[in-house]
Amino acid sequence: MSDDPLPDAGPVAPATPRADLAVGGFVTFLGALTLYGAYAVPASPLYAQVGATAIPIVVGVFLVVIGVLLSLVGLRGGWSHGLEELIDAPPVNWRSLAIIFAALLVQLALIEWLGFVIAATIQYVLVCAAFGSRHPLRDLLIGAVVCLAAYLGFDRLLGVNIGAGILEGII
Repeated sequence: MSDDPLPDAGPVAPATPRADLAVGGFVTFLGALTLYGAYAVPASPLYAQVGATAIPIVVGVFLVVIGVLLSLVGLRGGWSHGLEELIDAPPVNWRSLAIIFAALLVQLALIEWLGFVIAATIQYVLVCAAFGSRHPLRDLLIGAVVCLAAYLGFDRLLGVNIGAGILEGII
């Protein structure tokens, strides 16, 4: 009997620098895509100095910088060769991924009709369920408070309409 508490999983192919380079390239691509999308948004005269594109530009630049750095490390031999803990990772939970994907689709389908607060609250409850929450009422209340605060922050403080939906006349 060995001292190793885990059974031998057999030979595992190590990550290659090429895979690390691909990850870096993909992150760089996402950053460039984010920047392209941010610059495609028309400038509004309603914004003084900081407009709707400020945060997407910051995120895009951040992703490009991180992607380039990951690519450089990938060219130098890779960064994932020391990730032995991934060998013992649990299997993918496809049910949870499906629920999260459904939550995104629900958000997209309902935001125009019901508005941001209700659609995002439903999305929040579904994502909580995907992560194993067994308290839907609590999740509903927390989601409603957080989403309402986000809506009011955007609408009242920033003057950005993110879709009030049926709550527009009430709030």
